[in-house]
Amino acid sequence: MTFLETIAKFDRVVRLLSFYFSPRLAIELYSRGRREFVHALSEEQLSTPRYINSGNKVTIWGVEFGNRLMNAAGMFKNGVGYDVSYMQGAGAFLAGTTTATPRAGNSKNGILHPFMPYPRSEAALNWMGLPNDSHETVAERLSRINKKDGCPIGVSLSESPGVDFDIAMAGVVNGFMLYEKAGVTFAELNESCPNTGEHHDSTNLLDNTLISRLEYIRDKYIKHSGKSIPIVVKFSTDTDLAQVPSLVNLLIDMGFGGVNFGNTSVNYMDKLIQIDHKEEDNFRYFMTHFGGGISGKPLRADSLNLASEAVKIRNSRELHKEFIVIRTGGIETIEDYNASVDAGIDLMQWFTGYFELFSKHGHDLYKHLFTQK
Repeated sequence: MTFLETIAKFDRVVRLLSFYFSPRLAIELYSRGRREFVHALSEEQLSTPRYINSGNKVTIWGVEFGNRLMNAAGMFKNGVGYDVSYMQGAGAFLAGTTTATPRAGNSKNGILHPFMPYPRSEAALNWMGLPNDSHETVAERLSRINKKDGCPIGVSLSESPGVDFDIAMAGVVNGFMLYEKAGVTFAELNESCPNTGEHHDSTNLLDNTLISRLEYIRDKYIKHSGKSIPIVVKFSTDTDLAQVPSLVNLLIDMGFGGVNFGNTSVNYMDKLIQIDHKEEDNFRYFMTHFGGGISGKPLRADSLNLASEAVKIRNSRELHKEFIVIRTGGIETIEDYNASVDAGIDLMQWFTGYFELFSKHGHDLYKHLFTQK
């Protein structure tokens, strides 16, 4: 057992008691602890692979994925962590989210990158604010990775908040080009980050600003680059189910490579009923003082319903290029994985569920997921 695995098992006991702490103290401790833990995790060196099973392999975009599950954006923001992900048995590795220029992320009331887990509810809240080293720096880092068969690299990008449209979109397109040159398999456009103060309204997604952003990428990158990497567009799990047909059809018609449902939720009051009563005070404190996004089990039904609907729309179309559907949110068990596969969902990403299983099984988390009966 590695030192990190020991720490995670110890924390599994401690965090169940975190509701005894004052909300501010608990958030301060876990915000700092999360940063330090993820940094250490990304640089962990394992001597041998913990899980490799050829029976789970799938080919997408002509590339072999070891299985359909990988980390979600926000875990390995700066592109460090590929080796440990591969050794654990991840089907792919996702870097980012990155922006055109470096960002320090959010800080409020003396707390940097506010984060809080709610283990009794199998949920978490975070208000990170896209801290990252920039497209250029992360692309250069990814270009130096010794890529392994069955573990391709993807990257999540976002436009820089608070920047004029043309400058912001030029930065996104330049990011695609940098990552294409770095040899990544696909890129994910983050259209739904609730942690920058500029997240796009998920209840009115087909507005002119969204269409303008997608048209810009289509005209300046998808059509312009003869070897463009597939671009998946990621939307919030708060998206209205009735909007999925319009969104998917729009993306297919514009030549995008897929859709991801989705990002964290800001539908606090709707999700509050799924928060354990012992954790409710801390949850209310976080959403009142920081806001941010909800992840974990409260998103399980939404992510499955939205992604399943996207599959139905995709399958009803005559496609001229491959278009995949990714599900993110609430994935923790083999039942979640199998439900996605049964619905025709191509890939899955996890974050909160990943850390929940790591606290139980350490680096054997993928092995446990795929071999449990």
